[in-house]
Amino acid sequence: MTERRDRKDVLLEAGLALASELSLPIVLQRIVDLAAEVTDARYGALGVIADEELVEFITTGMPAKQRRDIGPLPRGRGVLGLLIKEPRPVRISNIGDHPLSVGFPPNHPPMHSFLGAPVQAMGRVFGNIYLAEKRSAHEFSDEDQESLIVLATQAGVAIANASLYEETRLRERWLNALRDITNDILSGADAASILVDIAERARELARADAATIAIAGSTPDQLVVTVAVGARARELQGQPVPALGSISGDVMRTGKPLVLEDASSDPRAHQRIVQLGRHGPALYVPLRVRGRATGTLMVANLKGGRPFDKQTLQLVETFADQASVAIEYGRAQTDLRRLGLMEERERIAMELHDGIIQSVFAVGMGLQGTALLAGSPETAARIENAVDELDVVIRDLRNYIFGLRPGILADRHLDGALRELANEIQKRGSTQVDVEVDAELAATVSSRSQELVQLTREALSNVARHAQATHSVVRLAREGSTAVLMIEDDGVGFDVRTDDAGNGLRNMRERAAAMGGTLRVTSSAGKGTKLRLTFPVGGMRP
Repeated sequence: MTERRDRKDVLLEAGLALASELSLPIVLQRIVDLAAEVTDARYGALGVIADEELVEFITTGMPAKQRRDIGPLPRGRGVLGLLIKEPRPVRISNIGDHPLSVGFPPNHPPMHSFLGAPVQAMGRVFGNIYLAEKRSAHEFSDEDQESLIVLATQAGVAIANASLYEETRLRERWLNALRDITNDILSGADAASILVDIAERARELARADAATIAIAGSTPDQLVVTVAVGARARELQGQPVPALGSISGDVMRTGKPLVLEDASSDPRAHQRIVQLGRHGPALYVPLRVRGRATGTLMVANLKGGRPFDKQTLQLVETFADQASVAIEYGRAQTDLRRLGLMEERERIAMELHDGIIQSVFAVGMGLQGTALLAGSPETAARIENAVDELDVVIRDLRNYIFGLRPGILADRHLDGALRELANEIQKRGSTQVDVEVDAELAATVSSRSQELVQLTREALSNVARHAQATHSVVRLAREGSTAVLMIEDDGVGFDVRTDDAGNGLRNMRERAAAMGGTLRVTSSAGKGTKLRLTFPVGGMRP
């Protein structure tokens, strides 16, 4: 009778303890610990079920290292699956003798006696309690089974309370996160930082190890991981992903989310990303801009981690919608800034053309008239030289106006603007200029068109004036996550160590720095000159 009263006392205390706790993870661990204590079991586990599959497995009596050595979660087959298919108490004297037994995985401790019971919460079977290896006997008793049924009933009530509390807290955090992100978007925060915040909030609320955002790259067959947070973020940031033959590409094409138990075993997985990220359970959600999928938001756990459920998928989908708004907002802000810059340059160009050039031209005409009246041939020659210099000034001013006015870009993309510039330079000199442009990359960096055209103009102007070159090449291409603009000629070259401080090169270096890039100049006497501008594709400053 003493053992019976002690057991009842333990069950009573267990009910009170479980009812006072609202943290679901703590509740689950206490349930399995109490079940092992009440029945004197060496090992215990609580398997959480979703869609008739084990999605979580909380254990007791087993060291953490041994748990890791066993490997991934059990699949819910064999004896464990018996309770999933038929949610009622099960008691077995020897697991190995049961007809449904499928054996144990490597590194699993030996187990013989077994006792299990379902845990019901909120009208559904939440999971099952599994106990093994009774310490004081060869098998579990009827009394052990009755005690476990009582504990499972108490556990169901505790889980229901904790789940409701957890759901309320989750919804509160979800609403707060959406509010903060919406405020960031409306306040004009940088689109890149908003995307990082979205990925981080999605990762936190999904209780995931990592999250990434991949968007379309410079070519239609490639995506780029523009945002990575959490585990292995540094290795994933900036990595290219093929649009064809990848999970992200399939999600973009179908426009439908995808939940995977193990991304590394999916034949569509891009193996480099899988290896770098060490991803296991993952879910992918498309990013839609103007009704078209332009990327994916992914949250993942490391290999062997917890799978994701439908509730988590719905949550991440909401953040994907916010990411889509942020991407579209960033593009709209870029267009507005570009429009404002074009309008300001047009105003300055008109003032230069209608004011300064006309004034300089008038001075030149006056000087030419004075030269005709000069009595000394030497004086007339000096005046004519001054007029020639004024012509050079007028030509330079026109060149700058050509760069300030948006006309070269108003009706064409960057690709066409660079070719038009090359034609203009060829008409004014004897240097042939070839243009090689990655059209998809040109479209991607269109927000930097004005800077790229102006820098190219300055470089080609130097070629025309000083290089004595017969051939020059302008090349815009992609190298990984960066873009490269190359201007190369076969002219006389110069000593970079002594001439690199010139205003032209200094201006170009300042333009490159303003774009977040670097300009490298290599040249030597008789071997031409090469200018190489390298700047980021996805992380450019506005």
